[in-house]
Amino acid sequence: MSAQPTEIAAGGAGKPPCIALLSSVLDMHYLAAAFRALLPGVDLRLGSTPESLGALGEIEAAVCWYPPPGVLAAMPRLRLVQSLGAGIDHFHTDPELPREPALCRMVDTDMAGTMTAYVTWTVIHRQRAMGAYLDSAAARRWQEQPIVPPARHRVGIAGLGTLGVACARALLAVGYGVRGWSHGPKAGLPAGVESFYGPDGLDAFLAGCDTLVCLLPLTAQTQGFLNAAVFARLPRGAHVVNVGRGSHLVEADLLRALDDGTLGAATLDAFAQEPLPAGHPFWHHPRVVVTPHIAARTEAAAIARQTLDNLAQLRRGQRPAMAVDPQLGY
Repeated sequence: MSAQPTEIAAGGAGKPPCIALLSSVLDMHYLAAAFRALLPGVDLRLGSTPESLGALGEIEAAVCWYPPPGVLAAMPRLRLVQSLGAGIDHFHTDPELPREPALCRMVDTDMAGTMTAYVTWTVIHRQRAMGAYLDSAAARRWQEQPIVPPARHRVGIAGLGTLGVACARALLAVGYGVRGWSHGPKAGLPAGVESFYGPDGLDAFLAGCDTLVCLLPLTAQTQGFLNAAVFARLPRGAHVVNVGRGSHLVEADLLRALDDGTLGAATLDAFAQEPLPAGHPFWHHPRVVVTPHIAARTEAAAIARQTLDNLAQLRRGQRPAMAVDPQLGY
C-alpha cells in the first residue's frame, strides 16, 4: 500500500522532507504543484548549481533528469535519487554520481497507453502519407497519395517488453502485420505477432520490417543498435522509429542512410543530447520528424507520489521496490 503524505511528514523529527528538483535540460517547475498538493509543507529546492539550492545538508531526496554533474555528490544527507523516467542512463552524464543513496526508476502504469498511442501515430503518419497531405493542405492543393492497406505494411518491434507488447497489440488491431525481436525467446505474445530472437534471428526479422520501432532497453549490447548494418538489412526505403534511448542510434549512419535512399524516413523521440541543439541536421532534414522526448512522459502527480512513497520506505529502513543497480542499469 502506498505511503500516505502524513507518514512522510512524520519522519525526520516531524519535518517534511527537503527535495531538490534537478535537471540540466528541463524546467522542473512543472513538478512543484504536484508535490505541494500531496505534502503542503514540503521544502522544494529548484536550481542547477549548489549555490542555487540553499543549504545542501538539508536535502534528503533529488528528483532528476540529466542532473548537473557534481551537484548530487555535494548533498551529504541525500537518501534518494529519483529518476523521472523508467531508465537511468541519463545519470551517466554525472561522473560524480554518489553510490550511497538509493537510485530509483519511475514505474508508470499509464506509460503503455501513452507509448502505444505515439507509436501507432508514427506508423500511420508515415504509412498513410500524412506528411504529404499536410503539405498539400498548407498549399491548398487537393492531391491524393497512393493508398496501401495496413495488412501490406509490416511493422517490426525491437524489444518485446511491456511497452513493446502493448504496441504490438494496438498495431494488430489496426490491421498491420507485426513482428517482434528480442534478446531471447518470448512466451505469451499476442496471437499474430511473428517472433524472432537472438543474433541468429535478427537478419530474418529486419528483412520483413517496412517500419522498424526500437523499444529495446539500453545496455552495452544494444547501444548503437540502430546503425548502418541494421539499416542495410531493412527493405529499401524503410521507416525507422526510435522511442528507446538516444544512445541506441548512430546519428551519422542514419543521416547517410536517409540521404542515399537506404531509409525513407525516421521518426525520433530520443537523442544523445537533449534538448536537441538548434543547429542539429535532424531539425531541417526533410525525411526526419523530431519530437522532444514525449512519447511516454509520466504525469507530475505520479512522479510526486512515487518519490514520496520511495522516501517514506527509506526512512523506515526499507529498500524501495523500484531501486536499481547503477552498474546493471535495472
